[in-house]
Amino acid sequence: MEFKIQSDYKPTGDQPKAIKALAQGVRNGDPAQVLLGVTGSGKTFTVANLIQEVQRPTLVLSHNKTLAAQLYGEFKQFFPENAVEYFISYYDYYQPEAFIPTSNTYIEKDLSINEEIEKLRLSATSALLSGRRDVIVVASVSCIYGIGNPDEFGKNVIRIQQGDRIPRNQLLYKLVDILYSRTNQELTHGTFRVKGDTVDIFVAYADFGYRIYFWGDEIEAIQRIDPPRGKNNPMRKSSASSRQIFSSPVEIPSMWP
Repeated sequence: MEFKIQSDYKPTGDQPKAIKALAQGVRNGDPAQVLLGVTGSGKTFTVANLIQEVQRPTLVLSHNKTLAAQLYGEFKQFFPENAVEYFISYYDYYQPEAFIPTSNTYIEKDLSINEEIEKLRLSATSALLSGRRDVIVVASVSCIYGIGNPDEFGKNVIRIQQGDRIPRNQLLYKLVDILYSRTNQELTHGTFRVKGDTVDIFVAYADFGYRIYFWGDEIEAIQRIDPPRGKNNPMRKSSASSRQIFSSPVEIPSMWP
């Protein structure tokens, strides 16, 4: 899918000239370019148009979380049909291990992880590994640390689609291998539930899940569900132009308009 801006506004003033010059610099392989502008002059909108012009996956790097959140919201509005992702540090609180010699005091490492931000980080990683080209990742400097080796991350991915032949128990073993937990209670992120020939999976990176129907050793149907409410929605039939949704570490081709 190509980048496509959804906005009631069009570039005006110096913006068309800036977009053209920046796009040419990208195509020429210029190592650095600077876009100057006062606050409120439309620099983010200019960059959004640049992304649409060059049609390349883009990393937007911010020096702090506050600005990253603002940019993430703006790019999500500009590109509602594309994968705009968010990757910042998921620590709400972090106290490194320390020792104070003067008082002979040892301080243990302590931390608090924000589960919502962790989910968004997984979503960003999944989008990048999916092979999609229409990906924008808005990140803070924490992105330089990543979340592991991409090759190893890719090994912990399960790909399934309607019509695949795989025994139900084999799928369950694979889910356990990639650290999903089986439950008979309410589904939470990274868990799955089994009822007869039906397997419900609450993916780790989003607020939806999948219900997989088996007929013998064949996947008869896959439905997207809202785990807290238990509702499901039939997926559309696959086609060459179908868009895929990738979860982490479970990956399921899903059809969208």
